[in-house]
This record gives sequence, structure tokens and C-alpha cells, in this order.
Amino acid sequence: MTLASMARKFEPRRAAQGEKVATSAMIASLAAEGYNTVAAPFGHALVELAKKDDRIVGLTADLGKYTDLHIFAQAMPERFYQMGMAEQLLMSAAAGMAREGCIPFATTYAVFASRRAYDFIAMAIAEENLPVKIVCALPGLTTGYGPSHQATEDLAIFRGLPNMTIVDPCCADDILGMVPQIAAHDGPVYARLLRGKVASVLTRHKPDYRFRLGKAQVIREGRDVLVISTGLMTMRALDAAVALEKDGVDVGVLHVPTIKPLDVEAIVAEASKGGRLVVTAENHTKVGGLGEAVAGALLTRGVTPTFRMIGLPDEFLEAGALPTLHDMYGLSVAKVAEQIRGWL
Repeated sequence: MTLASMARKFEPRRAAQGEKVATSAMIASLAAEGYNTVAAPFGHALVELAKKDDRIVGLTADLGKYTDLHIFAQAMPERFYQMGMAEQLLMSAAAGMAREGCIPFATTYAVFASRRAYDFIAMAIAEENLPVKIVCALPGLTTGYGPSHQATEDLAIFRGLPNMTIVDPCCADDILGMVPQIAAHDGPVYARLLRGKVASVLTRHKPDYRFRLGKAQVIREGRDVLVISTGLMTMRALDAAVALEKDGVDVGVLHVPTIKPLDVEAIVAEASKGGRLVVTAENHTKVGGLGEAVAGALLTRGVTPTFRMIGLPDEFLEAGALPTLHDMYGLSVAKVAEQIRGWL
């Protein structure tokens, strides 16, 4: 750890001594100024679904509180399974339950699913095409704890896995719509999770927005720039679009909550609309994520706009307070707007 990263890591401690710092390194409930929030949308949506479908079960690897599965555990203790710090066992048990007719929702941190339990997911779940729903907190840069907890490469890892559907929801609106739809999907799903108090973003910008598995949707029209975004970066793209509007720059936003299968038709249709700068934005390394998937889709269809990518660098990230890190790595609203402005 460098001296600079150590300083950022201990910003919360300095804040407690009177210095002003926006948030602590541990925070995974991302602040979203000006938006209403929903408490634990995943946990509550799962409870509502389980009331209607007795096949739903919940499992976690000692992280119920930190994946909002504790809501389900409190409501339906007889259908909740605490597997302890054993992610490989968690995935194997979920596969076994799926074979017996259950629809298991297995939660952990994204780093533990993608790195520690990958082979078990591949062999026990994906190869058998079982309906296990793997829902993981701390995706990308949503924690300041450094590389041990920052799942910056999880989309790339799971995109290469046959049979796996991949979802990166933007906000509470997406999560509430996502839960019943991934449960109904006949196969395995990997979903990134925003937990705690989650902003309600999409319906503010598009009141009739409803999550649709496998579909991208235009949230905002724009004549100068098209941002194709996923996850929390759709929120950042929308906020940056509002900021850029003051400079006379008209930014459209296409939200892509399902990374695999990719909605190629919608992406190609929007990117083909004359003369706009096309920018992808993701809370993930630029290697193997949304940006490369979109670039490949456009090139194979012969669509070649001016194209840029906003995402995390191909490196292990530093530890520190999230606002500092988001500025450092280009994910903050100000940095998104700055990058777009510089490319025009």
C-alpha cells in the first residue's frame, strides 16, 4: 500500500477527529443527492416474491446483513440458510436445492463469487443450467476497502461463462423489477447488488420506466452525445447530462441493465442515429465489460461512430473514501461530465 492510499484509507478516522470527509471507506450504500431512496429493495422484493412462490429460498455465506438478505431471513426463517464463510459450499448447496425444485437466491460479495467460488458456479450451476440466482454486493468500486473487496472484473469473468445471464441494476427501481423477473428466468443469473438505502433514479427521469430482463431502454434523448451505461453509472450519466445541458451539450442515455444477453438491436439502433459521440460508462474495468461488448456489437454490424469508454483502469485500485476514489478513477458526476466535454 502506498503512502497516498494509506492516507485515503484513514480519511474516515480523520473525519471523526473533526475534518470534513464525505463518507467512510466502508460505505456501500452510495449517496445520491436529490434522489429518494428505498431501504433494502432486494430483501423486500424477495420477501414479496416468496409469499407467492414457495420454491423461493435464500442462502448466504455469513453476509445476510450486508446483502439485505436479513430481511428475508427475518420474514421467512424456515426458508433461509446461513452457510457460514464457505462460498464454495454456498454455491454447491444452491445447486442441490435447484435440482430438488427450489429457486435459490444465493448472496455474498461479488469478489467472493467471481474469484473464490467460480469453479463451483461453472460446474455445479452453469454447466447444468440450473435456476440459481447469484446476487452479489460490493460490485466494482462501491467499497473503499481495496482490491480484496473491489470486484472490478466480475462482469468479464461471468461474461465468458456459458448459460449465465448477467444483470447490473442502476437503482432501486431496477432491483424491485429485477427480482421477480430473474426468478422466472429458466437458468442461472449473476446480478450485481446495490444494498442499504438505494436511490430511486430511473423513474424520476422516465416515470414509465420498468425493468425488462434482456432489454436496454432510452432514459433520456440527446442530439450531441449518446451514453450507453449500466449499473450505478446510468445514474452518474443522467446527472452528468443535466450538468452538461447548462453548457449547451445535449446528452442522451441508453440504460443497459442486462449485460448478457446484450440487447444488440437497441444498441445498434441508437448508435446509428447520425453523428453523435458514443460513450460507454460502467463501474467495471474497461477490460471485458460493457464497453468492449458494445464495441464488438457495433463493429460486427458495421456501425462506426466516434467511440469512447468510461470505466475503471486495468489495475488493482487503491483503498480510501469512495468520493475520493470515484473522482480519482473517473466515475463521479463531475469527472464523467469532464471527460465527455473533453471529447467533444
